[in-house]
Amino acid sequence: MTKKVAFLFPGQGSQSVGMGKDLYDNYDSAKQVFDTADNVLGKSVSTLCFEGPEDSLKQTVNTQPCIVTMSIAALEALKSQCDVKPDFVAGHSLGEYCAMYCAGVMSLDTTLKAIQKRADLMGATHGGAMSAVLNSTEEALKESLAEASKVGYVDVANYNSPAQVVITGDEVAVAKAGELLLAKGARRVVPLPVSGAFHSKFMENAGHEFESFVSSIELNNASIPVVTNVDASETTESSDFRVKMPKQIYSSVHWTQTIQKMASEGVEIFVEIGPGKVLAGLNKKIAPEAKVFNIYDKASLDATVASLKEELMCEV
Repeated sequence: MTKKVAFLFPGQGSQSVGMGKDLYDNYDSAKQVFDTADNVLGKSVSTLCFEGPEDSLKQTVNTQPCIVTMSIAALEALKSQCDVKPDFVAGHSLGEYCAMYCAGVMSLDTTLKAIQKRADLMGATHGGAMSAVLNSTEEALKESLAEASKVGYVDVANYNSPAQVVITGDEVAVAKAGELLLAKGARRVVPLPVSGAFHSKFMENAGHEFESFVSSIELNNASIPVVTNVDASETTESSDFRVKMPKQIYSSVHWTQTIQKMASEGVEIFVEIGPGKVLAGLNKKIAPEAKVFNIYDKASLDATVASLKEELMCEV
């Protein structure tokens, strides 16, 4: 029986200056994606990715389209070198747009326009705070959030792995929850340098504005199941994506549950496509028995293609 494969696409925070340059220089398919992004978005996404400066690349309005462009360029480079069709696709937060593109839900132009609109709306929403919480028990998390909620709004933004969650909300409530979690045995609480409280009710207005944008774009049914952030469930109907895309902006990212879902469906090989190795690291905590490969430059692409040929026992 053929082993099941899933493609994963990373989210905000995985960016770095220089990302994608090697792919651009070596693969026409990757170059075409960058050139399209520059034209469609009316700004030099390629320059931001390849040269920065870092301060510009870190701004949400630039980070999101840059990561999506680089990840899709890496995907197209992979497709030019081998013919592996994944059984599932998923992306962490903004990475979900790459997953939808991979599954044929949106064209490249539509994907780029949608992620830029999302980035503009999220980047313009200020206020609130976020912190990463390492090695807390579920019980301690539940108790701390309930207690901190007495001083303000606080919620879970990301369920990243059994060992890491990100909390979001009012500054005072996020700080209070952090203190309580440390007192209850969490290993570390790390405040994150973000412009706003992503994946929280602070983003509800952005989500509602995005809803009207999403209603006007062309969406197709997915050719591959997309395991979506908001509910960690397989999604293929275009009407469901239309509902989930705006909701994702202000809902928790159920990443742990997403990987667990795919593993329970028999996925043994995960391929992270895009900058960095963040998701590979999380996978080791969520589904340690599964194999994870990365594609972020020519060397990693070559190594992954060779490994996939070996793993799938066929010419890919």
